[in-house]
Amino acid sequence: MRVLLLYPRAPRTFWSFDGALALVGRRALLPPLGLLTVAALLPSHWSLKLVDTQIGPVDGDTWAWAELVILSGMIVQRRDLAEQIAQAKARGLPVAVGGPFASSTPEAPELAAADYLILDEGEITIPAFVAAVEAGERSGVFRAGGEKPDLTTSPLPRFELLDLNAYDTMAVQFSRGCPFQCEFCDIIVLYGRRPRTKTTPQLLAELEALHALGWRGDVFLVDDNFIGNRHNVRRLLGDLAEWQRRHRYPFSFTTEASIDLAADRPLLEAMVACRFRRVFLGIETPDSASLVGARKLQNTRSPLLEAVDTITAQGLQVMAGFILGFDGEHPGAGERIASFVNAAAIPVAMVGVLQALPNTALWHRLAREGRLLEGDRRFADGVQTHLLNFVPSRPMAEIAAEFLGAFQQLYEPQAYLDRVFACCRRLAPPRHPVQRRRGQGPRRLRALAILLWRQGLRRPSRRTFWHHLGWIALRRPALLEEFFWMLALEEHFLAYREEVSRKVRAQLAVLPAAGAAGDGAAPLPLAAATTTAVPPATPMAAPLSSG
Repeated sequence: MRVLLLYPRAPRTFWSFDGALALVGRRALLPPLGLLTVAALLPSHWSLKLVDTQIGPVDGDTWAWAELVILSGMIVQRRDLAEQIAQAKARGLPVAVGGPFASSTPEAPELAAADYLILDEGEITIPAFVAAVEAGERSGVFRAGGEKPDLTTSPLPRFELLDLNAYDTMAVQFSRGCPFQCEFCDIIVLYGRRPRTKTTPQLLAELEALHALGWRGDVFLVDDNFIGNRHNVRRLLGDLAEWQRRHRYPFSFTTEASIDLAADRPLLEAMVACRFRRVFLGIETPDSASLVGARKLQNTRSPLLEAVDTITAQGLQVMAGFILGFDGEHPGAGERIASFVNAAAIPVAMVGVLQALPNTALWHRLAREGRLLEGDRRFADGVQTHLLNFVPSRPMAEIAAEFLGAFQQLYEPQAYLDRVFACCRRLAPPRHPVQRRRGQGPRRLRALAILLWRQGLRRPSRRTFWHHLGWIALRRPALLEEFFWMLALEEHFLAYREEVSRKVRAQLAVLPAAGAAGDGAAPLPLAAATTTAVPPATPMAAPLSSG
């Protein structure tokens, strides 16, 4: 069996980092780890090719070679997923689809043409799919029936199928599931509330495989809450620190965690000793009433600002997510979020508008209350530029205006530079340098030259740029690499904030009155939706093409 593993494109999002990737000559941020694991679960006598359409399209020879197409994708990829299914079916190829989008919404119209749906976690459902294909069955739906796999049986992903030079960061996974029960989160729907982990030898074997393939630099542990099973994490970190030391620190790590990490100083120190350098926190909002209403109680147990400061002071740069549109939210939430981000010196702060993801507790509550919007707008797209897919408790135009105001304010060049500088003043320098991939020197020099030209010479904030650069170079030179990484991200954020403004305004222009506010009133004009005027779009130099 000749199998084409196909990963669809995603639209530009906050996390796609397009402008920053263009600077360093990479085509995508992360590889499709799910499909690499699927590849390892398929029979060894099947022939496999992987095409990540983030990197480039499927060519004619590959389409002609394939006998079966397997796709996986997230909600944000649903549009291109449907297009890739259509292309495969037009060539008479059978199509199987799995992944988070299919598992959460198997009834979605984008999946109607698929022959097979491989749902839930593949360690359970892929063997059943393989058996059906080899028995000659031409269609089927394969579900786990509520069973969750033991991750100690999960195979080593097939990293050798990748073009490593196309990616900025590699991905591995240690755990699935989260112990908390946030109302809006689909992680517990997909993976459950009991965090399951691989063994330490399993994860170290994955790192050994990447090391043998020549990978050096950033590795993202894609766990939705890395510290969900602290007992197993502590065991991992002890051996990982020794592995890193023995291999002379080939990798630095990024992951996601709950904010109660700040209360566990030994765990924080163990992560830093392993050369973790960034952690994403779902802070959501500084408004405690909204956190309680969304059942994000773990964020109410200690002061949020102190928690961020504690993590930063240990040497982990905090990235964070924030949400507008919670029920009972008071006006001015966008300004409160922006003020918190600046006070906490969080350079990379994703601000989005709440969407009810399929089958979450929020989705079911809103359905009972008759507040989900009708038709296609009922389904979330997972893109930060999309507004609520339900009727909120205050005017949607007011929420949208606050969202735009906060995003424009946070990624205005002067404000962003100051926040990066404040972060570097608080961030503990790394204890160990990380090895670089071969051939990176010219790419890095080119990126540096472009940053010096754009931010050091062309923009009105250039004096601030040189002041901050000089201070860090003289007083904290070990943070120069992190400083430039954060400045490179601004090349993406500047372009993305114009897209946010354009798309949100376009949605408001056609929004029906019933979807605009809890009282059914007509949507407010955007300029009247808040007492703080939304800044107009700001011209900027376009980022270099990634081609």
